[in-house]
Amino acid sequence: MKHLDINVQGKVQGVGFRYATKATADQLGVRGTVKNEKDGSVSIEAEADEALLDLFLDFCHEGPEGAEVTSLQQHEGELKNYRNFEVLKRGLF
Repeated sequence: MKHLDINVQGKVQGVGFRYATKATADQLGVRGTVKNEKDGSVSIEAEADEALLDLFLDFCHEGPEGAEVTSLQQHEGELKNYRNFEVLKRGLF
């Protein structure tokens, strides 16, 4: 099991990115969270085994129809043992 912190930039708000991310995560069995940030990016915390995270990242690089991902940054973090995948309200920072 591995934890990734992912930040996706581009045209990723107002295109259903968070809900498509949740649907993809649920389909793959990835757990974590997704939220919009004030700077227009989307932040994702994702936990699964490495093979599933690779498939999940493939989606994150593309996003749903209408999205235009210009940049994706990821780094490994500490496991938080999420139980499911949730769409969160916008970050408050």
